[in-house]
Amino acid sequence: MMEYGVAAAFFVGLMGGGHCLGMCGGLTGAFSAQIPTPAPGENHLAHRLGFLFSYNFGRIFSYSLAGLLCGALVSGLDTLLQAKHFLLLMRLLAGTMMILLGLYIARIWHGLLRLEKLGKLLWRWLQPLSRPLLPINRRSKAFFAGMIWGWLPCGLVYSTLTWSVASADPLQGMLIMLFFGLGTLPVMLSSGFAASSLSSWLQKRSIRLIFGIILMVFGLQTLYIGLSQLG
Repeated sequence: MMEYGVAAAFFVGLMGGGHCLGMCGGLTGAFSAQIPTPAPGENHLAHRLGFLFSYNFGRIFSYSLAGLLCGALVSGLDTLLQAKHFLLLMRLLAGTMMILLGLYIARIWHGLLRLEKLGKLLWRWLQPLSRPLLPINRRSKAFFAGMIWGWLPCGLVYSTLTWSVASADPLQGMLIMLFFGLGTLPVMLSSGFAASSLSSWLQKRSIRLIFGIILMVFGLQTLYIGLSQLG
């Protein structure tokens, strides 16, 4: 399953762009409004891109860190418990979440959004940490603000994290979340530039249905492999 887990994670990030804009579009706009005026003679586009990439790389760093921690935690638990079917059950969980994500991407079922309620307590604790970073007038501040932003409650993030859990490997877990974050990057950057063409393309019913079906096929194959091993 993990051979294509990275590719599937990238697709989830890419096709979840509409949800990202709904969750984080306002935040991205607020960050963009705080980008300081470039110095005389400095290229305006390069200056703006530098801040936007810093925000988003900070966010992706947090995703990757979460994937690494989840993979390491489950790896440690597997070693400690030595339960015969522990990792297989984690794989079944990951396969199920793939199917549910496919249903969400295809706009057939939106129940995954309920997962975001689980992260609200964590966000209430983390949000005040961004205050010392204001005003965000340096790229280093933008990066750290992005790191905090990466822990914003998000059903897509939590769902993809289950694949890191199922990997039971710190490196694989990190790569899954890294590629998920990279998948979100095009839409979030276009949001920072108030561009809509990419977002409009990703919202097309046919495109979302194709990617949703691909994810569901991945999920079904994962469940089949897991159930076969359990049998």
